[in-house]
Amino acid sequence: MAGSEAKTVQKSSNHDVKHLPRKRPNPSNSLASATGGGVSEYKSIEESSSSCTSTDSGNMEEIGASSKCSDGSEDKTVNKSSNKACDYWMSGSCIKGDGCQFLHSWFRGDWFSLLANLKGHTEAVCGVALPSGSDKLYSGSSDGTVHVWDCHTGQSTRVINLGDEIGSLISEGPWVFVGLPNVVKAWNMETAADYNLNGPVGQVYAMTVSSDTLFAGAQDGSILAWKGSTESPNPFELATSLKGHTGAVISLTIGRDRLYSGSMDSTIRAWELDTLQCIHTLNGHADAVMSLICWDDYLLSCSLDRTIKGAIAFCGMHDAKDKLVLFCSCNDNSIYLYDLPSFNERGRIFSKGEVRTIETGPGGLFFTGDGTGSLNVWKLAESHGRVLQVA
Repeated sequence: MAGSEAKTVQKSSNHDVKHLPRKRPNPSNSLASATGGGVSEYKSIEESSSSCTSTDSGNMEEIGASSKCSDGSEDKTVNKSSNKACDYWMSGSCIKGDGCQFLHSWFRGDWFSLLANLKGHTEAVCGVALPSGSDKLYSGSSDGTVHVWDCHTGQSTRVINLGDEIGSLISEGPWVFVGLPNVVKAWNMETAADYNLNGPVGQVYAMTVSSDTLFAGAQDGSILAWKGSTESPNPFELATSLKGHTGAVISLTIGRDRLYSGSMDSTIRAWELDTLQCIHTLNGHADAVMSLICWDDYLLSCSLDRTIKGAIAFCGMHDAKDKLVLFCSCNDNSIYLYDLPSFNERGRIFSKGEVRTIETGPGGLFFTGDGTGSLNVWKLAESHGRVLQVA
């Protein structure tokens, strides 16, 4: 990870984790709402045979708007030599042209396309949210700003400078939640009301919502839970603080009746939503648990211990044919796309930096944000429903 992008939070094994890359599956996502299961249902995924190859860092300067060969024809088949994007092309300096054996494209696959590249952040994108009923897209970055993007023009209409590093950003209904050091900011997009939810100690790295409860994972290892309230002047009341992790909580997801938390202490904890008691501690990883997702009878986790290519973030969605696809961001600046349950690779997305945020949206949309501050909007090739109209 780029050492210039953030402060060292905590040392875990042999890694100094700098501005923890994050992903929070939305509880409404079909993959995140399936049964998570207990210890007997926790399964690990063996490391893929393909290895990670580092790519040059830098700012994204152009968009490969479609997956085409250099002669203009559609790239329906990909040669074995073109499993990655050309580093020189990504920097705008490839002189081989048609003779280059690597892809001159930001992605490989013909079932999705790149809709827009939104530029404005100067550091890692740590959260993307499209509140229900809104025509505005919100993105938060470790540069301390939240950008508000117009879904019709793709332009940044407002920049909110919060004055401190943002660790996470999510939305639920009309609410947008922003995780900062020692506080969570809650904004209602319908009423323009905003609140400070106090209680966290240190940076808030992960958030998720279940029913009427907001959970936030903090740097001190605690998970704070706020209950929604209609009787108090403040619509959020701090219910409890879940204790157990000895390192920062950096990933949260909801399974059926359970909250799962991943930490820099290398463990995963399962909490009953009814009692908010820890019922299992999973010790399968040897380093920070970066991302979690529930699918079918499995809890999928990725860690800096390289059990899945040195994976950074997970996301899951259905394609246009209703097939399940797993998005796995790795530290080779790529997102690998796998069919489930076969785990056959069916595409790849390339970036100038580690992709730390992957979010799904309505109408076949999904969003990726990387360590350089670049935010990309993608859509399924045959999707239906509301689609972001961007220039």
